[in-house]
Amino acid sequence: MTSARPRPLVAGNWKMNGNKLSARVFAAIIQGYDAALRSKVELLICPPATLTVTFGVVAVGSGVSVGGQDCHVKASGAHTGDVSAPQLADAGASYVIVGHSERRADHGETDAVVRAKALAARDAWLTPVVCVGETRGQREGGNALDVVRAQLAGSLPETANGDDLVVAYEPVWAIGTGLTPTPAQVAEVHAAIRAALVERYGEAGAAIRILYGGSVKPDNAFDLLSVSHVDGALVGGASLEAADFLAIADYYR
Repeated sequence: MTSARPRPLVAGNWKMNGNKLSARVFAAIIQGYDAALRSKVELLICPPATLTVTFGVVAVGSGVSVGGQDCHVKASGAHTGDVSAPQLADAGASYVIVGHSERRADHGETDAVVRAKALAARDAWLTPVVCVGETRGQREGGNALDVVRAQLAGSLPETANGDDLVVAYEPVWAIGTGLTPTPAQVAEVHAAIRAALVERYGEAGAAIRILYGGSVKPDNAFDLLSVSHVDGALVGGASLEAADFLAIADYYR
């Protein structure tokens, strides 16, 4: 089995934030993504759907990828208010987040729905970023690993080649709270995720990038990104400021 570490990915999830003027922030991220940083890490910004086309145009030739925050399981149809994976790809996206805890909680998305969305993303030649993570109660009850393993089993596609899938571990209790797990806790979960990926996909499982997400900031990025089997970050609020987002990515410089 290969021991080469996957190329890191630092992704920004803008959630329901941003407007046309936010293109200035995205342009600043692109400007800071110099050749030295580009050789070390991939950057991805997932803006709200209203900005996907704008960011897709601005990103051309920059090396910065653009992604969606969710997609429908169907490629088209009578689904008012939804966005399909082919539409995201047409707008310039190359990734899409699926199964974020806010989607699971606010919209009742099950593992089966998340898997269907991941497959829809692949059908449109998008790379799905599948999110998993436990609640505070599940963590305090000692069930974090069981919860994450179950989410992986139910949410991931049956096959993967390594480049066509990203997994993001986001403990629900650390998202937007300012709380973060200890490096030892992150290491335990990421090791369990890696083992599950290798068991499921064989050698390809070693090449799948596993991101950590949950209150990632410039002042804790070094501790979190230096953990074994952490291949980058899924950044929330800190990705809305170019300087903060680039400071996190600069760990890899």
